[in-house]
Amino acid sequence: MSLLFLFDMDDVLYDYDWRARMASLTERSGHDLAELRRRWWVNGLEWRAEAGDPADAHEYLASVCAAIGTEVSREDWVRFRAEATTARPDELDAVRRAAELGRVALLTNNGILIHEHLHEVAAELVDIMGRDNLHASAIFGARKPDPVVFERAMAHYGAVAESTFFTDDRLENVEGAQSLGITAHHYRDAAGLLAAIEAFAAEREAAA
Repeated sequence: MSLLFLFDMDDVLYDYDWRARMASLTERSGHDLAELRRRWWVNGLEWRAEAGDPADAHEYLASVCAAIGTEVSREDWVRFRAEATTARPDELDAVRRAAELGRVALLTNNGILIHEHLHEVAAELVDIMGRDNLHASAIFGARKPDPVVFERAMAHYGAVAESTFFTDDRLENVEGAQSLGITAHHYRDAAGLLAAIEAFAAEREAAA
């Protein structure tokens, strides 16, 4: 059976400077960082969005704008996110190696609007994974570490846990995947990620 490799985005394949993103939004909204985060992030609205509520990108942006009391265009919302997201070349090379061994896909905790624009936020991955394989958790109606998001991602690809590899920098997300029998790697650096990919592929080949 074909192998499936699932990769987290922020702080694994990309550096995410959330403070830079917040700086753009604080300048736009006039709120300081604490107030801005209180209005949308701290109260759990973004977590709900990452789990698929709301499930419509226009509704998501309208909810954000209402919460922060400022109009932000779709283009600016995506641009602020993209400008805070910088690729890690060595980690992308590890993804390229995984692509030689099986199917590769992105699985990031994000809302539906960013899901629709991951080809812009993580543009370097389009040539490696293909645009249709860039997924935010919202599209699956659950967020990591909920095992449901992994179940639905595997179902999307017709994969089983024994043939699936996942990596994330957050231990709770790794444990969520492991609870289903997925081979999950707690990311620390590019060398370790590449070694884990090679070990997984070799193990599955030996078991075939």
